[in-house]
Amino acid sequence: MSIHVAVIGGGVGGLCLAQGLKQAGVEVSVHERDRTPTDRLQGYRLHIDPHGSQALHDCLPPHLWRRFVETAGFASGFGFVDDRLTPLMTLDVPEAAPERAHHSVSRVTLREILLDGLDAHFDRKFTRYEHVDGRITAHFADGSSVRCDVLVGADGANSAVRARYLPHAKRVDTGITAIAGKLPLTPETRAWLPRQMLDNPLSVIPRRPAGMFLAPHVLSGEGYLMWAYAADGFDASGDLKTEVAQAVADWHPDLVRLVRETPAVEVAHWPIRTSTPVEPWRPTTVTLLGDAIHSMTPMRGIGANTALRDARLLCRNLVEREPLDAIADYESRMREYGFAAVKASLRSARQFVSGNRAGKVVFKSVLRLLEAVPPLKRAAFREPAVD
Repeated sequence: MSIHVAVIGGGVGGLCLAQGLKQAGVEVSVHERDRTPTDRLQGYRLHIDPHGSQALHDCLPPHLWRRFVETAGFASGFGFVDDRLTPLMTLDVPEAAPERAHHSVSRVTLREILLDGLDAHFDRKFTRYEHVDGRITAHFADGSSVRCDVLVGADGANSAVRARYLPHAKRVDTGITAIAGKLPLTPETRAWLPRQMLDNPLSVIPRRPAGMFLAPHVLSGEGYLMWAYAADGFDASGDLKTEVAQAVADWHPDLVRLVRETPAVEVAHWPIRTSTPVEPWRPTTVTLLGDAIHSMTPMRGIGANTALRDARLLCRNLVEREPLDAIADYESRMREYGFAAVKASLRSARQFVSGNRAGKVVFKSVLRLLEAVPPLKRAAFREPAVD
């Protein structure tokens, strides 16, 4: 049966789905509220894990998959340190085939790759949909509309599709505030930055109830060092950079300098929100993908990868099954792993800013033990299976 799938939202998950459907010969269109494809030429790099890599490999045509691999960097490891930059544990990422590997990729570059060749319409702000004669008509603020057989809401955490389809599905504020910044990597900054901050992402575990994450992003000699400081109930009403610099004043001097030398224009406030679990609903030919249904905190870096996993599963189902059966199976499986990821992400966020001093001491001791006993470390951080 020939169907037309309309994807609302031009983020990573929605575009990956569209590429997979197009490659399989399914008619698909993308409708994005941004005015132009270049409206999002900003943001941080993305960590693509094996789930995300497999989804991109399976959904992208070969020439776009090659472009992704050529423009992405391989992630080689991850470290834990205390607030004096004393190493606690380093996790080495094993080499793997590109479709099962960890990658670091520019959001801008990835979006350009994912848009290539798609029937994508911009300046299309979704307003509502209606079922007409067994099909769906989606309406947009500019007065335009599209007729389709399947409507996929991939329009992010503030999804307008979700608001109409599952109005009881909510996002809540965790009470955690994150302040993030990007320090450009120049010859001058590289001269004083310690090697460990340039080699791999680091999770800083301080004594106080807070946390910091560092991630270098380098490609072709350029890049930046991204940092994110998070705390429960942190007051972000003043000058963000000054507030963070004062909060970390007794940490390692290089961490303090990292914050102070970051250009103010590169510092931003992130209120940390999360979706809440939703009871199973009756499947229809409208469905949701990625942050539109299971948005999560950024603390585990799995939001985009879970959206890519959604895209791969939904694409495969729509190609192999009747639409309603395809969506019913997709939603059943997506709810299980998607909200498990939400729960794990929230747990990590709580641990990241925990004020439990005894718990932090124990956690640091466990990390040191794992570093001293490599077989235990490999067992504790075994890669999840990709279905």
